[in-house]
Amino acid sequence: MKSILVTGASGQLGRCFQKLSEQYSQFDFVFMDSSELDITNKCDLTQLFAAKDFDYCINCAAYTNVEKAESEKEKAFKINAEAVKVLAEICRSSSTTLFHFSTDYVFNGTSKIPYSEDDLTDPINVYGASKLKGEENIRKTTNKYFIFRTSWLYSEFGHNFFNTILRKAEEKATLNITTAQKGTPTNANDLAQLVLKIIATENASYGVYHFSNDGEATWYDFAEAILEISGNPDIVLNKDDSYKTIATRPEFSVLSKKELQQNFDFPLIHWRESLEKLYKSEILKPGS
Repeated sequence: MKSILVTGASGQLGRCFQKLSEQYSQFDFVFMDSSELDITNKCDLTQLFAAKDFDYCINCAAYTNVEKAESEKEKAFKINAEAVKVLAEICRSSSTTLFHFSTDYVFNGTSKIPYSEDDLTDPINVYGASKLKGEENIRKTTNKYFIFRTSWLYSEFGHNFFNTILRKAEEKATLNITTAQKGTPTNANDLAQLVLKIIATENASYGVYHFSNDGEATWYDFAEAILEISGNPDIVLNKDDSYKTIATRPEFSVLSKKELQQNFDFPLIHWRESLEKLYKSEILKPGS
């Protein structure tokens, strides 16, 4: 039985893996959140891997607050880059395949066409720079890795744009949403399904890949779709061509998935279709 360690198990992506693990009874999952495993603690990591052999490590632990990263640069790099290097070293020593998740924010957003894996990286905020350094540390340290750059993750779990818009709709709030950024909303459940399918099929096409749902949208488009699908057409939704943030955001961060499609048999779903599927599955849950 393949043994799989999932770090950062209480975050939204980690919780998606927990939910989907029920479909993969052939695997031995070990889920650990930050209170159980601090990936910045080398001693804890070393002891864990010494106590149990893991075939795969899915690293969902990350510093993800883009705004706070600007003032907490040291903390962002400690979690997203330094700890990832140590984890990669331990995975290499244990012959463990490492899955890691990066971001569209490794690019500067000046492109007019979807970014490929070979395009020049040039992060314009601390968060993007810390994630890029994590990528570099993995690539220099181990050969058995999958790095998935993804974008605009949301799910039914935790704090994200999807849940925020639904909450604001319940409050009947007026929404001002930016049109200044274009990317692809990505259902975290779809990303988790991809990873588990790779493990299930024992695919060893290691490397850096882009994964998002299909299509592109602005944050306004995303908000509009959430309101329509959830049956809230009366909420006042205003377009805002500017959005004041502490961290500079790339204006365009759509990702090309050609490499993914060439190496993995995994269907890409349009972001709106995946959004609708998620919302319907949530409202049809018992007790909803």
